[in-house]
Amino acid sequence: MHTPASMVMGIVFAPLGLVLVFTAAITPQWREGRAHLGMSGPGSLLRSGGKGQGSVEALLLLRSDGLWESCLQVEHSELKQCWPVAGPYQRDPRVRLAQGLILTSLFLCGIGIVLACIGVRCWTDIPLRGVTATGGLLVVISGLLSLSALSVYTHNLGRLGMADPSHGTNNSRFPHLSLHPAGSLYFGWLGSCLQVLGGGALLFSFKRPRCPTCPTCPDLPACPACSSCPEITNKPETGVYEVSC
Repeated sequence: MHTPASMVMGIVFAPLGLVLVFTAAITPQWREGRAHLGMSGPGSLLRSGGKGQGSVEALLLLRSDGLWESCLQVEHSELKQCWPVAGPYQRDPRVRLAQGLILTSLFLCGIGIVLACIGVRCWTDIPLRGVTATGGLLVVISGLLSLSALSVYTHNLGRLGMADPSHGTNNSRFPHLSLHPAGSLYFGWLGSCLQVLGGGALLFSFKRPRCPTCPTCPDLPACPACSSCPEITNKPETGVYEVSC
């Protein structure tokens, strides 16, 4: 059968969006911040200043947070440590809301893709349009949920897990930590948009194509005429496939 373009678009975009959102969910780069730490002492790796007594070591630390993991790395080195989110950041209701929305989005998108694959049925002549469109609706809802999670996180990015947002981070080890969006957020935004586009394309499956009537047999029903009338089926420029009416 000739699979409609909307189904092809949806069955490609929806899994791609699911992969991107899943990648964003498991990576700890939703926000990043750099902190300059200075300490005095000999044997420093990076030194600045120099005519006074002793030397000053300046370390540039890169802190990154995700929904389930946080990491700390010394920039320009292989020193990196990651741990599950904990403390005020883990208990922040906005982080927990984002976690719940992302998990629900992944679950609904997976179910929607399964329904869409069953409904498209490229190996048969008759697609199950209602099943395909239902899958598309679930994919659209999952995309909207992940967009909501990303919006909540981005809007409150600098305040998540902070005891007092007006004084920056509440951890004394990072006195000059400035937070900004990181790569996982962009993966999430792109994946969510692909979910909405793919699900919207699958929703067009609700609309059935109009079968042409047979000019020599006008008394025949429209759908049987598609497969029984030689003037239609033998016409090369007419794209006709059997549907259930």
